[in-house]
This record gives sequence, structure tokens and C-alpha cells, in this order.
Amino acid sequence: MKYSIITVNYNNKAGLRKTIESVIHQTFSDFEYIVIDGGSTDGSVEVLREYDKDITYWVSEPDGGIYQGMNKGITKATGDYLNFMNSGDCFYNEMVLQHISDRKLNQDIIVGRDYHFNPQTQQGFSTILPPRISMLTFYIQTLPHQSTFFKRSLFEDTQYDDSLRIVADIKFYIQKICVEECSIEMIDEIVCRREPDGISKSYNERRIAEHRKVISEFLPLGATKDYRTLALLDKTTLYKLLRLLELPSSNKWLTYIIKIIYRIINK
Repeated sequence: MKYSIITVNYNNKAGLRKTIESVIHQTFSDFEYIVIDGGSTDGSVEVLREYDKDITYWVSEPDGGIYQGMNKGITKATGDYLNFMNSGDCFYNEMVLQHISDRKLNQDIIVGRDYHFNPQTQQGFSTILPPRISMLTFYIQTLPHQSTFFKRSLFEDTQYDDSLRIVADIKFYIQKICVEECSIEMIDEIVCRREPDGISKSYNERRIAEHRKVISEFLPLGATKDYRTLALLDKTTLYKLLRLLELPSSNKWLTYIIKIIYRIINK
């Protein structure tokens, strides 16, 4: 099984070096490494030249943003599975690709977990994956993109919508998983180590606006209202509720408890 690891970078010299180091030191060797730089001026190109022998293909030229860069990387990829480990993010350890390969999975999409690490507090936490994937998953959050491996064939008729600046990965997930019903496997394997970034108010506002736009492309307004109600629960509680609902033995007791709560609240 051959992997294509794609890194997109723009003016993040230190992050780029960190990412490159985590990729080239993987113990598993059957992968190619592609780096797309958006015309950086901070010394990133010098870093790419330093690691030239370790990188299968790299280019530095102006482009239209992260998703356009990822699409450029896709066109150069020849691996069976693609992973997007963009600059600043790293593989959790040097055994990640070996562990993924050892599982001998063949699903269209393989999703592992992120580890979010705060160097100031020296504390971290790993991603909570949903009990199952549905449109609700992408209404309330998304999947850890850096920890996902996609079959290259998925990109033959669909690439990332580069008219979006922040949530094109969510749109791609929805198209492939919820619309086309591609096969997916979630694994208890930490793939990516991430460090927190400060999110500006303007960035967050744009993310929310883009997310609403994408959701509206796939969901009618009436359904969106139902999803909005479910999203009032925190993520952990919602996932626990979904697990309970999928257990036939718990349905009777859950219904009974909800009725009691409803009567108490409406007294």
C-alpha cells in the first residue's frame, strides 16, 4: 500500500520544517511526499531546498489558498491513499504510517484521531470520534482532516471547492460520505499531533458563514431546524444519546425517563 503525504505551506517556515521532519522520519517507507508552497517569502523555500532529497515533488508559486494548493498536490499524487499533513501539523510519532499499513484496511476513507497539545500547559487531549458518521456529524463539527486517509480514486471526479477558504474539507466529506455513501472506517489510532492556533474573530465569523452555506447546499431548511435542536446538546452527551438510541434494550427506559423529565420541567 503506497501513501501520498501532501503538505501545503505559506509563510510558515518553522511549521514547515517541523512537519517535514515528522514525515521523513516515518519507519514505513512506501510513501511519496509532496509539498505545495504558495510562494512564501519567509525562508520556507530555503527549507524546501534543504530537504530536497527527501521530498518527492515540491513547488513554490503563488496560488489561490490552501485548498487550491491541496488540489495541486492531488494532481501530482500517485499513492493508493492520500493524507494532508499541512505545515505546522505532524505525525503523532514515527510509527503512524506503519500502524495504518498493518491494519490492511481497504475502505474509501480511513479516519484516525488528532492529539491537540498545548506547549504552554504541557497538556493535551485526543479527538472524540462519533459513534457513527451521518449528516449530523458535519452539522455539529467535522472529522479530523489531518488524521484522515482518502483513496486517491475519490478525487477523480471531485476535488476541494477552492471558492471556500476554510470549510472545503467539510463539503468534501459530506459529498463523499453522506451523498455518495463511500465506505469509511474509524480507527482508534492517533495520527496527527496538533498545536492550538489563535482564531481571530474575523476568521471565526467567516468559518461560521461558510459552514452555513455548505450545510444549506445539502439540507433543506426544515431539516436544518431539527439538526439545530439536536446541536443544543454538547457533543459528548449527543454521542452518548445516539449510542443509547441504537441499543434496542435501552429504548423503552430512555423513553420513560424522557417523559418523566418532560413532566417535571412542564409542571
